[in-house]
Amino acid sequence: MSGSRPKAADGPSVADLVFRSRKAKRRLLQMHFDSGVGHLGGNLSCLDLLLAIYHDVLTPDDQFVLSKGHSAGALYVALWSIGRLSDDDLRQFHRDGTRMSAHPPAQGIDEIPFATGSLGHGVGLAAGLALGRRFLGGPGRAICLTSDGEWNEGSMWEALIFAKHQNLSNQVIIVDENGLQGFGTTSEVAHIAPLADKFRAFGLTTLEINGHDQSALVEAIQTRPEQGPLVIVAKTIKGCGVSFMENRMEWHYLPMSATQYEAACQEVGQP
Repeated sequence: MSGSRPKAADGPSVADLVFRSRKAKRRLLQMHFDSGVGHLGGNLSCLDLLLAIYHDVLTPDDQFVLSKGHSAGALYVALWSIGRLSDDDLRQFHRDGTRMSAHPPAQGIDEIPFATGSLGHGVGLAAGLALGRRFLGGPGRAICLTSDGEWNEGSMWEALIFAKHQNLSNQVIIVDENGLQGFGTTSEVAHIAPLADKFRAFGLTTLEINGHDQSALVEAIQTRPEQGPLVIVAKTIKGCGVSFMENRMEWHYLPMSATQYEAACQEVGQP
């Protein structure tokens, strides 16, 4: 199970959210630079979503599944930001024999229930968690974060059919819609936009938000659907916060040089 620290009744201020995001971005950049690995674009597109989830959304009864497992770095930094992981843990990112693997591990971190990263499975896994909670009569929700490119996978739509058929109103699906995937834009690879309309065609309550506005996610996720899971399509920017990475497909893959790392840190700024 995953939990978050209690928050003030009126929620964090805008200044608090900016500080939180900037601090996490700096740590994400450092972790990836020290490890010499890429996948920064998709990590930066979903980092604000993960920060909101772990700081302001999850209760001790909720469970979270990161379907877009190649953004494990952002997940680890979000867990670091709430004190679940240490700096020493993050220094082991991508190392041999580490629990801080390139994709979320199957064991070793209590807040991570499944190994993910072979794309297309998170919605089905979260549906199983949600159905299990119903059978046990327990509270809480199963919350899953997916990429937009993942919706090229037939397994995602099969899981959605199952979740709707089982009326899993205790499941939340969040889509990180940054418009880019491994081989180009999502419209070039397999055009299925607008995604939100596809979910509405299933009869699902579907909201669209700015995925870099943490407060918007916190507000949206309070919606209680009458039938089936709640879907939140979060419009994001791949590489958000670093101008030379923003909306550039190559930053799905590339590691940073020392010069690029310094420039990225300067753009993000001090927390």
